[in-house]
Amino acid sequence: MAAIDKKILEILVCPVTKSPLRYDKSANELISDQAGLAFPIRDGIPVMLIEEARELAETEKKKK
Repeated sequence: MAAIDKKILEILVCPVTKSPLRYDKSANELISDQAGLAFPIRDGIPVMLIEEARELAETEKKKK
């Protein structure tokens, strides 16, 4: 599981809220805290489809 390129992370935004994403290395996902969604990274490619995202559990949501 390779880390995502920081330049890619700077460019990508949540397709729902257009807010920045954070990388969760342990789950290999891009997290949208505003939308409460986690987008998977498969074979090094972020899958930014809403129907492929999973909802974050309350315990996973970042405290503001």
